[in-house]
Amino acid sequence: MQMFIALGSILMMVAVAIGAFGAHALKSKITPDKLKVYETGVHYHIAHALGLILVGLLVHQFPEAGLIVTGGWFLTAGIVLFSGSLYVLSVATKARFLGPVTPLGGLSFMIGWVLIAVGVL
Repeated sequence: MQMFIALGSILMMVAVAIGAFGAHALKSKITPDKLKVYETGVHYHIAHALGLILVGLLVHQFPEAGLIVTGGWFLTAGIVLFSGSLYVLSVATKARFLGPVTPLGGLSFMIGWVLIAVGVL
């Protein structure tokens, strides 16, 4: 499905921009521990944006597998919830309320990958 390939590509571009921002603009402005949190967000963002491109290719191979599409949406939600919360937690001092959101993003990633696997099988 072209939509997931386009979405994954756009999210890859965003991940590269966010990663470059962290490496250059944030490096001297946040603590090394917070920079590590930020980098973890970028790492998972990149991995799962690539996963969305894979979802687009799989949907083409398995057009009857709606679970693959659903899995792709879970990966998208995971990027927003997991990586997004880590970005905010690393730069905002009063964003502790987002702490519980991060595991929901991780759960979204796991659900997405299971749905993709089941959809392919």
